[in-house]
Amino acid sequence: MGLPATEIAARVRAGEVTAVEVVAAHLAHLDAVEPRVGAFRVVRRDAALAEAAAVDASPDRARLPLAGVPVAVKDNVAVAGEVATDGSSAGRPQPATADSEVVARLRAAGAVVVGITRVPELCLYASTDSAGTVTRNPWDTARSPAGSSGGSAAAVAAGMVPLAHGNDGMGSLRLPAAACGLVTVKPGRGVLPGGIGADDWSGMAVNGALTTTVADQALAFSVLAGEEPGPLPDPGRPLRIAVSTRSPVPGVRADRAARIAVEATAGLLREAGHTVLRRDPVIPPDAAAAAVARWLAGAEDDAAFLGLDRSALEPRSRTHARLGRWVRRLGLVRPGPAERFRRRTEEFFSDVDVLLTPVVSGPPLSARPWHERGFLANVTANARWAPFASPWNLAGVPAAVVPAGTRSQGWPLAVQLVGPPGAERRLLWLAGELERRRPWRRHAPVFDPLPSPAATDRGSSAVRPR
Repeated sequence: MGLPATEIAARVRAGEVTAVEVVAAHLAHLDAVEPRVGAFRVVRRDAALAEAAAVDASPDRARLPLAGVPVAVKDNVAVAGEVATDGSSAGRPQPATADSEVVARLRAAGAVVVGITRVPELCLYASTDSAGTVTRNPWDTARSPAGSSGGSAAAVAAGMVPLAHGNDGMGSLRLPAAACGLVTVKPGRGVLPGGIGADDWSGMAVNGALTTTVADQALAFSVLAGEEPGPLPDPGRPLRIAVSTRSPVPGVRADRAARIAVEATAGLLREAGHTVLRRDPVIPPDAAAAAVARWLAGAEDDAAFLGLDRSALEPRSRTHARLGRWVRRLGLVRPGPAERFRRRTEEFFSDVDVLLTPVVSGPPLSARPWHERGFLANVTANARWAPFASPWNLAGVPAAVVPAGTRSQGWPLAVQLVGPPGAERRLLWLAGELERRRPWRRHAPVFDPLPSPAATDRGSSAVRPR
């Protein structure tokens, strides 16, 4: 327990430990820490142990890339025998009769689903809470693990699982990764199977994973892509890396710690031999409006898809869905702005390989019942904290998040790496370079299932490698 997914799977494949022993140990740790975090809506204790026993008995165990690895699944995709609520109590969903494609691929690789993680209603917001439960950040339980994949991120950061499924329509993988000190990749559009809600938020939402190491992230990406895991391809040359700290949202600026994290990362990449230059991507108003239109329409589309009673939605979500209904009626979800912005993004990457930016503007949001507050309060808080993520959903290009030290209060810092279409492995390779040069603590200190004196002795500055 506490080991990366790659090491757990290697030990199970070699017969050094059984999948049942691995899953039982993680369930015991989950029992000890979950009451303080609130990451899971469902814990599949008996089912997970039975699945682990099936992995141990499998004649193919020695070939399973995720043999015996406990994983968590976000509450908006189907897990056979379980109910997916999309964070809402406004419907009467039935247990799924089959796994979604991403869950099927995880299981086929030998992973064991130990539970379903919490999300905000309809996965719309940058905090994870609902009636009766506020999911908390293991690095500081007074802070949110962000959203909408907040339950998955909290579960990984607290060591309850080494790998968790999530998805990202406006930053829902990258924001929790930044808040919880994790690694993630939001793949480009169409790279991994979708099937998120009605229509993947008009093509903006994509599936992915949250992990504590780049090797685990690369393994998860290969499994979800239906490919054989292997070494990340070395580009064989120094990369050209553009650096930008300019916020896409007027009047919102990354705070000093976030900017220092970007500058420190740029310095590390320069030391590694890469070419670093200053260049701001242009995000035109019609692209920003197109992303918001799809976000609003997604609430209405998913509520209809799930057969939810609109009057039973949380007040913030009810307003969100009502605005989305008007967006649909007025025909505001149009392909033109998204296609133009994708072309503009591809032009930006015509002579640079990667864009380095902040992920969020400041510390994680407070852990509070945001669902009791209105639509405007939620949207304002989200826009101020998380302006850097959503453009790349509209463009449909890959973006990764990598830990970059800690703030003076001990909260994680992170940076975002963005690439052109098809650059997922390039981003992972570059993330691996950063991991080697600036190792990070894999779990929140208080919840670490495998404390490491070396990790505790690493500095906490965003400037000094740790």
